Parts: sequence; C-alpha cells; structure tokens
Amino acid sequence: MKSISCAALWKELRQLEQAFPAARVFRAGKSALGKEIPALGMGRLKNAALFVGATHGEEWLTSLLLMRFAWEIAAAWTDEAPSFAGVTQGKGLIIVPMLNPDGVEIALDGPRKAGPFRDRTEPLYRANGGKWQANARGVDINHNFDAGWNILREMETVSGITGPAATRYGGPYPHSEPETRGIINLIYAFQPRRLYSFHSQGEEIFWEYGGLQVPQAESIARALSALSGYTLVKNSGLASHGGLKDWFIQEFRRPGFTIEIGKGENPLPIEDLEPIYGRLLPLLTAAAFL
Repeated sequence: MKSISCAALWKELRQLEQAFPAARVFRAGKSALGKEIPALGMGRLKNAALFVGATHGEEWLTSLLLMRFAWEIAAAWTDEAPSFAGVTQGKGLIIVPMLNPDGVEIALDGPRKAGPFRDRTEPLYRANGGKWQANARGVDINHNFDAGWNILREMETVSGITGPAATRYGGPYPHSEPETRGIINLIYAFQPRRLYSFHSQGEEIFWEYGGLQVPQAESIARALSALSGYTLVKNSGLASHGGLKDWFIQEFRRPGFTIEIGKGENPLPIEDLEPIYGRLLPLLTAAAFL
C-alpha cells in the first residue's frame, strides 16, 4: 500500500482483483463513519481461513502486512502451480485488512478525521497523548464482542474506563459498533474454519478462550509458534474477554488466534514491515491452509 487510508486500500484491492482472476473483492460492512470495509476472497469461501487486520487504529502495520501477503498469495493462487493447487483444493482464504478504517485514520491524522464525532474524540485523543486505538465513537472494537463482555465491563470500570475512550472501552453493550457487526455478519455468512486476528505488538500468539476445548487449536498454535518463533500465551487482564477471537472460539468451537506482530511501541514504524513480513511469511502461508 502506498497510502494508509480506506480509500487507498479499496483502490489497491481493485488493482489486485484486476491483476489476478483468483481474487475477488467484496464489502465486509461499514464503519461508524460510513466507510465500506473491504474484504478479499480466494478459493472456496465457505471453507476459508479468515485473516483480520487493523482492529486497533495504531496497529495499521497489520494492514500493510496482510496486503503484502495478499499480492503474493493471489499470484500463486492464480498461477495454480501443481504443488500449490494440491494444497488449496477445497479451501479458501478471506482477508479483511482494515476492520477499523476510522480508527486508523484518526491514529494517523488526528481527530479531524473523526467527522461528526470530532468534539468527543479530540479531548480523548489529547488525554491519551495523541494515541488512538478505538473507532470513531471511542469504542475499542476488540472489547466489543459478546464473549465475557459483562466481566470485561466490570474490569474496565475498576480500571476507571467508564465511557468512550481512546482505548479499552468496550462500548455501551456487546456488538454495539457497526465494525463489530460487520465482521460477525461476514463470519456467519462464510463460516470460516479458522480465524486469525492480527494485532501489534509483542511477538505473541493467543490461542485459547475460557478453557473451552477446541479440536486442533493447541497443535495449530504450536505449529505457528515453531514457524515464527512467537511465544504462545493465554488471555490475562483486560485482554481476557471481549475480543474477536474470543467470540469466534466461543461461538463456533473452532481454532481462533490473535497474533501480535513485531516488538516495540505502537504504532510500529513502517520500516519494520519487511523484517516482520520475512519472519511471518511461513506462518501466514501455513495459516491460510491449516
């Protein structure tokens, strides 16, 4: 991606779709500001792995990572080399590179990108030192899913988070946000066999939720860890509930993972993209077909 915005992302995805017949672009819902959230599909979408990036505004590097992979995997899928075709048979891949386009643009360009929510956003943005993870309404999308949401709300309140904020406010009720509902509707429509939610940072893989028994989850997690060198960890603290992978595991009893790319302080610099991509390419490729 030459520019990090929803409009630029749509343009690039259309170029990718035109270049590679295996790729098809569609909408994965709308943001709080009405931006259409793009998705890219290849192969059999009813038996797909789902990759989701940029759930948090400052974690926009995950969008660049998934788009970098999208070009490479779309080219391979279109060429249908015999060895690759054997791996892809009957399977598919869906990529939602930027679930939170409003949050990304606020993180990059400040509250002026919050539109009608600017008056609410500006003091929250300043109070958090100019850092922004939430959507335009001040809701952290990865706290907004109905997986232990009431427990998480109590934990947020104890931490002093009681209303819209730059980060970690789970919203007035579960699934209150259009971005949350958009990805949920996509998941119900396509019933993905695996979910991978990409965040930054920490070089960690979260793979379980609530002690639920999920076939193959731990073995896949160990394989992904071996391929990347990332550490396997379990939920704790304010990351214990309310997340996309938590909801997916709870709802479908299928393997779901949160992958924290890179190390440092968010937002990770764009110069980190190529080293991270080089390290994670084996993980990304395996995750698409496991």
